[in-house]
Amino acid sequence: MQSKPIFRIFYCLTIILLSFSSISAQEKKALQLEDYGQWNRISNTSLSPNGQWITYAYSPNDGDAKFYIRQVEGDTVYSAINASRVSFSNDNQYVAFLVSPAEEKAEALRKQRKPVNRNLHIYNLSNRSVEEIKDVQSFSFAENSEYIAISKVQSDKDAEHSGTDLILKSLKGGTVMNIGNVSSYAFNETGKLFSYLVDADGDTGNGVYLLDLSNSRTWSINTGEYTYSQLSWNEAGNTLAILYGKTPEGKVQRENTLLISSNLSAGMSNLSSLTMFSQAPNNYVISEYSGVNWNEAGTQIFLGIKEQEDELKKEDELKANVDVWHWKDDVVQSSQIVRANRDKRATYTAAYNVNSGKLVQLQTEDISVRTNDKSKWAVGFNDSKYSSLRDRPSGYADLTAINTQTGTSKRIADEVYHFIGLSADGQYAAYSKDTQVMIYQFETGKTTNISANTDISFENTEFDYPVEKPVYGIAGWSTDGDWVLMNNKYDIYAFSLKSKEVKNLTDGVGRANEIRFRLTQLDPEADSYDLSKTLLLSAYGEWTKKSGYYELKVGKKPKALKFVDKMIGRPTKAKNADVLMFTQQTFEEFPDVWVASTDFKNEQKITNANPQQAEYKWGRRVLVDYTDKRGHKLQATLALPADYQEGKKYPMVIYFYEKMSQRHHQYSMPTYDDRPHMSAYASNGYLVLMPDIVYDMGKPGSSALDDVTSAAQKVIDLGYADPERIGLQGHSWGGYESSFILTQTDMFACVITGAPLTNLISMYNVAYKRTGNLNGPIIEWSQGRMGVSPWDDMELYRSQSPIHHAQNINTPFLILHGTADGAVDWNQGLEYYQTARRLGKEVILLSYPDEPHHLGKEENQKDFQIRMKQYFDHHLKGAEAPVWMTNGVKQLDKKRTKAEEMGEGK
Repeated sequence: MQSKPIFRIFYCLTIILLSFSSISAQEKKALQLEDYGQWNRISNTSLSPNGQWITYAYSPNDGDAKFYIRQVEGDTVYSAINASRVSFSNDNQYVAFLVSPAEEKAEALRKQRKPVNRNLHIYNLSNRSVEEIKDVQSFSFAENSEYIAISKVQSDKDAEHSGTDLILKSLKGGTVMNIGNVSSYAFNETGKLFSYLVDADGDTGNGVYLLDLSNSRTWSINTGEYTYSQLSWNEAGNTLAILYGKTPEGKVQRENTLLISSNLSAGMSNLSSLTMFSQAPNNYVISEYSGVNWNEAGTQIFLGIKEQEDELKKEDELKANVDVWHWKDDVVQSSQIVRANRDKRATYTAAYNVNSGKLVQLQTEDISVRTNDKSKWAVGFNDSKYSSLRDRPSGYADLTAINTQTGTSKRIADEVYHFIGLSADGQYAAYSKDTQVMIYQFETGKTTNISANTDISFENTEFDYPVEKPVYGIAGWSTDGDWVLMNNKYDIYAFSLKSKEVKNLTDGVGRANEIRFRLTQLDPEADSYDLSKTLLLSAYGEWTKKSGYYELKVGKKPKALKFVDKMIGRPTKAKNADVLMFTQQTFEEFPDVWVASTDFKNEQKITNANPQQAEYKWGRRVLVDYTDKRGHKLQATLALPADYQEGKKYPMVIYFYEKMSQRHHQYSMPTYDDRPHMSAYASNGYLVLMPDIVYDMGKPGSSALDDVTSAAQKVIDLGYADPERIGLQGHSWGGYESSFILTQTDMFACVITGAPLTNLISMYNVAYKRTGNLNGPIIEWSQGRMGVSPWDDMELYRSQSPIHHAQNINTPFLILHGTADGAVDWNQGLEYYQTARRLGKEVILLSYPDEPHHLGKEENQKDFQIRMKQYFDHHLKGAEAPVWMTNGVKQLDKKRTKAEEMGEGK
């Protein structure tokens, strides 16, 4: 009898809880622009070598980043703001990082034209103490974790010398050594020796010094009134290379000597071996503009040489200011202007052979080179026969094998467009010709077409630029030097370098399940794969969008470790422990940091960057399969509104570029920029569709029209979208596509196009301002995919140019463009605006002065986010239009008329 009251109480409590849950869900807020500021990104993630400690920072859209140090299996032990350059000591006792002042304070300092310096924090993980050192520009732990070197900010910013104070701190004994005017420093591999360069006012005390940390003895390796630079230890840590020199009067380039100090060791009693070399080729100097890099064996140093020049006196300078654009120029003037500072510092690669004392020039004006630090061989690329040809894409070169010890060379192949790479041991070079993979062996001079050993195609069938087709690429090389590993679309194959044997390492599992496998290297210092050990594969489901990792034991089928309906980020392994750090995300799940064992077991979530998301309406995504009119099987990812009700038709925004469905599991981060955020639009009752586009050569606009309208129609047919309330948004190349679609169909209620190419003919003939290169090759052979020039087929260009169909526009549209756009010239937007305006079309151009290709100033990003949403809300939801949409804004009123202002305006 007593059970009934208990049951009634339980029943009532259940109803109350369910009701509360329902009310709570209903009370979730729609995401608005003013909410974006609290959203965090994660930065400064780092694992200690033993995998027991982890760092991360929450970086909000508004405010200062908050940095944390915590135990993987414990709690947070320390926090700071605005940390950067995080580094653990190898013994897991310390973590050091630079800390910038709060943004409010930094802004005040900038307004006062005072320096905004960073402080170094050294956190002791054992006793939980922290030491702060002010005004630090860089630091470095010794490999053995016994010392930390700390370079202070230079106190006199106007000083002509580059040296500054350096603190060398013992982490074991606590002793501190202060060294003045240090311009460069480095520990050797063992951490027992410390070398530094001095660059002082008036060159007093300039030189290269060596500090023996075992006995605190300092050695002066070389001193003098020179400038010292490019300090470099060999891999063994027993030989040091440096450049020193001065600029002769009346000359431009510094004349450097290469100094090599050998047989260095802790506890040494004398400097036993010094080598000095300065004999560059005639009228050339060894240049400080290039690094000094040892090969692995310590027998060669790769450096740069540069032609000496006479200083141009002021009175001898040409008074006129003119740029001569010549038809014979291989590099057009606009590109030369952009590259001028880089070209002033450009050098030619040379190899200094330590044993013979011979310097071999490898690079010339016509020949660039690719070297390998494990081999005496380099590959030379000579494009002189092709660089002047205007009717083919750049990138073709004749390949030669160069012996870096003797300078002799021999032909590998001519007219190569796709060079793939050098083997890990430097014994082979790989390239493709007409999708056939060629392997060249340096020692024998023999070339083998390894593609002939199998009927499997390695052609990248998804590559649709109108140039020679590439292969999917090399996955890697075996550690024993016997195999080259090749990707095809899904699987990984091993080709023997000793025979004709070919193995499918993934045993066809990739193709059978349409999963793309790729090798993943967890050791950042490894350059090959040991096929006798278990390998790690990344995995991506072509149609499911699942992702994750498999393990592979050669001879067996790949085994799934973690393969889920999420986007799994590339893992980072602790240096000395079987611990992985990685992210996983979906449209609804922020990519927080997780740790796990190397087999992805014992997963543990470390961060919770955006708990506030639970307060807001979100949405979810579904995949949409569709077929375009050309017969291509494609996919789109569709974000559903947070309050989606099956059978109800919703307004829809379509955002596109090229292929987009691979973003299906990508979290939609609210942030300030110039694109629609799917989370925000889904939160406010919109569908957001992101379809895939594939291209026919010469028909980029028509291809986009087909695929976007086919995807939209499929969503309509599935009952999701209201066909009368669909809008488009695209930026850059997506801006071109949206501008073209606008002229071809009345399917959409409105279009927003950002930084759009609108006239392929005029765009072809202007410069890409960021690089100075002319746009023609981009439109003809790259993303434009036209395949011909306008002069070969003017009608084709007209057919694919939005501006030449503007008379067909019946849809209101909005253009966004920054006047300082360095990718798509601002005049492209202006041309489209003027054409549409002249034709009486409903067009608005939002022009942001001094803004680049993507809006960079936060106030402008926010402004456009507001206006974009207003535009869609008006045309797709029937919301009231603000003044700027109904009547425009006069120039004299632009600071008075806010985006939100309604009414008649002025």
